[in-house]
Amino acid sequence: MNFGLIGISGFIAPRHLKAIKETNNRLIVGYDINDSVGIMDSFFPNSFFFNDFNEFDRFLESKFNTNDKIDYMSICSPNFLHYSHIKYSLRSDIDVICEKPLVLSLEDLDKLKNEEFKTGKKVYTILQLRLHPAIISLKEKVQNSELKKEVDLIYITSRGKWYHKSWKGERSKSGGIAMNIGIHFFDMLSYVFGDYISSKVNYISETKASGILELKNARVRWFLSIDENDLKDDIKNRGIKTYRSILIDGEELEFSDGFTDLHTQSYQSILNGNGFTLEDSRKSIELSSNIMSSNVIGLKDDYHPYLKNIKL
Repeated sequence: MNFGLIGISGFIAPRHLKAIKETNNRLIVGYDINDSVGIMDSFFPNSFFFNDFNEFDRFLESKFNTNDKIDYMSICSPNFLHYSHIKYSLRSDIDVICEKPLVLSLEDLDKLKNEEFKTGKKVYTILQLRLHPAIISLKEKVQNSELKKEVDLIYITSRGKWYHKSWKGERSKSGGIAMNIGIHFFDMLSYVFGDYISSKVNYISETKASGILELKNARVRWFLSIDENDLKDDIKNRGIKTYRSILIDGEELEFSDGFTDLHTQSYQSILNGNGFTLEDSRKSIELSSNIMSSNVIGLKDDYHPYLKNIKL
């Protein structure tokens, strides 16, 4: 298959380049407004590249009736551009593989469903945690149990001062911390533990958020942060910048390993006709949007115990 890639200088783009190569496909062209794209040489050194969208568009048109016509457009651009880049690709008669969050609102999701219907093309997204062996095993256990689980989630992924100067630090562009950082886990939680029932938010800022989530088969206390200062001293002293923990009824779910090849597995599933669709993204987008627009109730009633250990 022939691929194009929008957002080829982005953080996540190398995983997509690797997936395209490891599934024995080829990258025809990349586009990004930034030109720091030397990573292309490690995967597809002969691919075309444009940092002017009009030139990129003309290139796609020139390839439309040739052997180099693009079959799939991979989209790794900033979150707020996903909708327009997906719509452009569909209207260019190209199927889409887009990083999450697929879009920032259910309204945009529904608009893209209409675009799919009109163009006959498909949109797929990367929900790689659903493919992790530990998550697959957990889902099976939950389905075979009638007891509601108590879940504690902590995810701290340190980001420097640059984060707040980039599009990621603007809620209107990233969707905020729950959408930009947490959507991986909110998708996984709803996938494993069932439909969303209710939610409350105890704390939210530009760097961290925490709340209580009620799902069909679990009650989840969650804490997300991009602040390195929220890491416990024993973790920081080991030079570790990212910490993730999920406790289920007090027992740790170990899923630190096994992430390396999940984008490649995602691509293979898509190419085999089994990829995750627009509708598969609906629950996590709805949940993340609701969290970011919720009233913050503060540290009362029940809340994640990690909030006691940090400076708010």
